[in-house]
Amino acid sequence: MSGLTHFDESGAAHMVDVSEKAVTARVAQAEGRIVMNAETLERITEGTASKGDVIGVARLAGIMGCKKTPELIPLCHPLPLSKVGIELHADPALPGVRIVATVKTTGQTGVEMEALTAVSVAALTVYDMVKAVDKTMRIEGIRVILKDGGTSGRYEAGTGEAE
Repeated sequence: MSGLTHFDESGAAHMVDVSEKAVTARVAQAEGRIVMNAETLERITEGTASKGDVIGVARLAGIMGCKKTPELIPLCHPLPLSKVGIELHADPALPGVRIVATVKTTGQTGVEMEALTAVSVAALTVYDMVKAVDKTMRIEGIRVILKDGGTSGRYEAGTGEAE
């Protein structure tokens, strides 16, 4: 179990003790996408989905989901979030919606899980709001694309390693 901080010497799961870590500014970004039929995307962009403003509701759901991360992921620390931003962009090339979440805090541990949760909940909300017209939708590519702050340094997707 070496290197996995959520396990003790005997292999039992536990919440990591961050009390000795420095309080630093931390940021994480995650991305994902929901792929759908072109007609479904058209309903979203034209505002004709029967449940209403898909993008607006998904943005709010992503923010709300982010704030619930420690309730959903058992070993996540509750954190004072200073920013949660969700961007949803229609992409006719998919066709679908691209989602990026940016989460910031000043604390003793990072906000990667919060960013991933925000993207996931936003994508699930898009799915929920238009599932009646498109059963073929796929949520894909959810991943961390940026992490900065703390002792492990900066990570950006594409580099594959912390700098």
